[in-house]
Amino acid sequence: MAFNSLIYLTKKISFKYLIFALIGGLFMGLSVAPTKLYWLAWIALIPLWITLYRSSLTAILSGFFWGFGYHGFALFWITGIHPMTWMGVSWFNSFIIATFCWIFITLWGAILVTLWAYLLNILIKHNHSLIIIFYGVTIWCVLEKIWSFSPLWWTSLSFTQSPDNLAILQLLKLSGTTTITALIVLINGLFAENIILILESNKDNKFLILGKNRIKSISYKFIIYGVIIFTLTHSIGYLIYQQKIVDRPENVIKIGIIQGNIPNEIKLYDPGLNTALINYTKGYIDLAEKEVDIILTPETALPFFYDQIAENSVFSQAIQQYKIPLFLGAFDRIDNNRYTNSLFVLNSEGKVISKYDKIKLVPLGEYIPFRAIFGSIIRRLSPLDTELIAGKKEQFLKTPFGQAIVGICYDSAFAEIFRYQALKGGQFIISASNNAHYDDTMPKQHHAQDVMRSIETDRWMARATNTGYSAIIDPHGNTEWISDINKYQTHVGEIYRRSTITFYVAKGDWLIIFLTIPLFINLVLKFVIKKSLNISND
Repeated sequence: MAFNSLIYLTKKISFKYLIFALIGGLFMGLSVAPTKLYWLAWIALIPLWITLYRSSLTAILSGFFWGFGYHGFALFWITGIHPMTWMGVSWFNSFIIATFCWIFITLWGAILVTLWAYLLNILIKHNHSLIIIFYGVTIWCVLEKIWSFSPLWWTSLSFTQSPDNLAILQLLKLSGTTTITALIVLINGLFAENIILILESNKDNKFLILGKNRIKSISYKFIIYGVIIFTLTHSIGYLIYQQKIVDRPENVIKIGIIQGNIPNEIKLYDPGLNTALINYTKGYIDLAEKEVDIILTPETALPFFYDQIAENSVFSQAIQQYKIPLFLGAFDRIDNNRYTNSLFVLNSEGKVISKYDKIKLVPLGEYIPFRAIFGSIIRRLSPLDTELIAGKKEQFLKTPFGQAIVGICYDSAFAEIFRYQALKGGQFIISASNNAHYDDTMPKQHHAQDVMRSIETDRWMARATNTGYSAIIDPHGNTEWISDINKYQTHVGEIYRRSTITFYVAKGDWLIIFLTIPLFINLVLKFVIKKSLNISND
């Protein structure tokens, strides 16, 4: 009986459509940094959309295949944490950890697409193409919004356009990432629905007879709509991008950036600790002699507790001598078993005047998720002996040059952290990261996240990383300077304090509400009408 059921289910699946969907997902994965193939995102959803008109099982599996292709390809860099033998983890356990992390985070994203495909397949049967497109856009945006509240959030469809498609990215200023995601799904949906109409027209063999020639009666109106919307939105974005960035000279901050380039393999051991003290002390002195206003170091630049750094280290002695304010990445001790990953602001006297604690910690890397349930199992594989404590959401970083917006590493993926600080008076962005855990793809993607945060908030950004890519980014997302990878570097750049408030910062992700309310009303009305008809028939 079970075997017969399996055969029946297999007959319900169109395997060629699964492969078709997988290829589309891989194309979407190719659109993400570090490639410059962002344009693929505007057509990569078409294969999946077409499969929605097949059987429910085919549509659901196609959603899974597409999601696995996209997220799995775009996030394959996470396997770069292997091998972790330098942390005392065996080669085999290291392989298991890396594989588990990649599969888990890929499945997390694939489930979202699977659910989207399932819902659209249900709605698609009794609705007009334009209604289906509206459903598709809204449900995808809602699912992404829900996903963004989870601990695993990185590959929004909007992310595919950063950092190269700066014209369309200007629309982030309107309603954040939902703006770009909605447009990508909309354009793909219009193209896909028109292709479906063409395929149906061919199948039904509908012709108009004009003389001796038979010309197919096919409408290309949806494709035309898609091209018009694509052109119009990019044109609007381009006009915004072309607007001159006006900053007052008195608002300039001459900032020095140190990229210490301490490989993770040695960072937490004596050779790395000594190298960190040498590199960051040298970098501080070099930049101080260039008379910068303030100096920025990466996440955990000095992998010590701050009280250890303050007590008679060569680094603290350099601060006392040169008296240049500093953003210092280090740990802060809460008690014997708990600590935070923090960015300290030191004034010209070497005194801490403010501190920001990293909010979004990396699962397995910085804490064990579901400790109460899986803690004993995961601890056998994880190198963590203790856990970091996440910072509070409502944080402000005061500096000698006004209030800053700050994100440490994984914080960069969560736009709301930056929006909140901008709304509360943050005038420029400071981003501090390590990025040495993974292969070179991840630093490029991290830079792409920070480009989006700069545009959304209309702020200058200085970002310092351990091994690359450190950068200066302007409010339009232009990278004014970017470091080399895996190289010790210092840089002197200029950023400006700004107090502008974008529509996104002021109103938040209003577009998600604008889309959801009509969807809800439409579904309620359909339910009420159906109920009324059933009652009438009875």
